Amino acid sequence: MNDNAIRSVHYKPPFKFGLGGVPLGNEFAVVTDKDAYAILEAAWTTGIRYYDVSPWYGLGLAERRFGSFLHNKNRSEYVISSKVGKLLKASRTAKGRELFPFSPSPNDVIFDYTASGVRRSVEDSLQRLGVDSLDIVFVHDLSSDNKLLPTSWQEQFDIAVKGAFPELTHMRKEGLIKGWGIGVNTPEPILRVFSEADPDVCLMASQYSLIDHKNALNQLFPAVRQKNASLVVGSSLNAGFISGSPRYNYGKESYKIPIEFLEKRKRLREVAANYGVDLRTAALQFSAAPDVAAALVVGASSEQQILADYTSMQTKTPAEFWAELKAEKLIEENAPTPA
Repeated sequence: MNDNAIRSVHYKPPFKFGLGGVPLGNEFAVVTDKDAYAILEAAWTTGIRYYDVSPWYGLGLAERRFGSFLHNKNRSEYVISSKVGKLLKASRTAKGRELFPFSPSPNDVIFDYTASGVRRSVEDSLQRLGVDSLDIVFVHDLSSDNKLLPTSWQEQFDIAVKGAFPELTHMRKEGLIKGWGIGVNTPEPILRVFSEADPDVCLMASQYSLIDHKNALNQLFPAVRQKNASLVVGSSLNAGFISGSPRYNYGKESYKIPIEFLEKRKRLREVAANYGVDLRTAALQFSAAPDVAAALVVGASSEQQILADYTSMQTKTPAEFWAELKAEKLIEENAPTPA
């Protein structure tokens, strides 16, 4: 009997709202250790119990910071996910500053989607985090937008089909992890992994926001439902764009914002103002609304920011506001909205 037949239920995070680790890896600016700890303390105090990290975030910095905080907590009280596919190697000549200019990491990154590379990556993450297991592992950035891959994303995906995916399935059987999937910014790899393996939950970043959601809604969500899987939704603010950032999503091209996105943000702001709605709050609630969204993960660069985001998830947004967005064709007619 194969793995698909044995497993009738896929794992999904039991908490609907989580803290992401990108800012604590100093992706966009310097966050001090003191401020990072304050953010984590604020998240824990408000009741946030899902944390998403990666070796990539600050090339080890984010994982070390989360680990420093969480190793004193009861492991059964929280859920943590991390990523594989990018091994870190300390070097006196490391070029990490070229990738993360605000991170003091001594590491270079090596892409490795093989079985042995994935197992080593998980073991390295466990050491940096100071924990004995991960709940979820995402195969990271195996996607066309990752320009740092040594060969095409399709070639790297083929390596993962033979290496990473079966190895993570084996780790799931061992009990080292509870579930796995891939974490990417484009839909094609998620659609493909469903045909090649049996993932539990995938991290869908930069694909389901007020600004851009049509493709995920109509192409990706049906495939997720068919596999009885789920999604963790990331970058619901498009890396802060919806709340006023001068960038859109991630990467070197993030400051070249398409004019139609700027115009749409302007129109969204106008409708939100008419209803007394905070647009950031609306954006977070919108991304968390689909039935396939097991959890929404947000980053925070200050304790005030994570407290504001948590508060947004408890705030009631009028139904008339969502109806207006659909009437103005600012969101898709079939897009789920908060009850």
